[in-house]
Amino acid sequence: MELFTPLSADTIHKLKAGDSITLTGPVYTARDAAHLRMYNSIKNSEAPPFSYNGQAVFYAGPCPAPPGKPIGSVGPTTAGRMDAYSPEIIRAGLKIMIGKGSRSPQVVAAIKEHGGVYLVAVGGVAALLAKCVKSSEVVVYEDLGTEAIRKLVVEKMPLIVAIDSTGGSIF
Repeated sequence: MELFTPLSADTIHKLKAGDSITLTGPVYTARDAAHLRMYNSIKNSEAPPFSYNGQAVFYAGPCPAPPGKPIGSVGPTTAGRMDAYSPEIIRAGLKIMIGKGSRSPQVVAAIKEHGGVYLVAVGGVAALLAKCVKSSEVVVYEDLGTEAIRKLVVEKMPLIVAIDSTGGSIF
């Protein structure tokens, strides 16, 4: 099933754990350091670094782009590293997360409560996933280098629904 970002609430609710999908459109990269800043911006009642409405956050820190390419290797980071911040960011409106590995009970509860979805990419395929990226631009936190939030435009990124909006899980 091919999906296009931003995803509507209706589309998110139709996804079931175990579904294979491809994702096309903008996704935002954010890892540990960016998540801490996103979390702190919520706590300080500041505007988010981008609109979370229907958008996807890809837990990745891309490698620098080789000549003529929009990005270097870009693979999923272990999602559990973001679990301390994710429930608050989900409450602030983020619905779609992409990473690898399982999530904490607190994140699963926030996904269920707020109608989100957690998608997984297969680890070890960073060079292949880079071929899905058609463009890349830093959106915010440029000082974080590879951990800056980037807006990637992806085409047919292969993913699996790991945790659906009802809490159904492949784990």
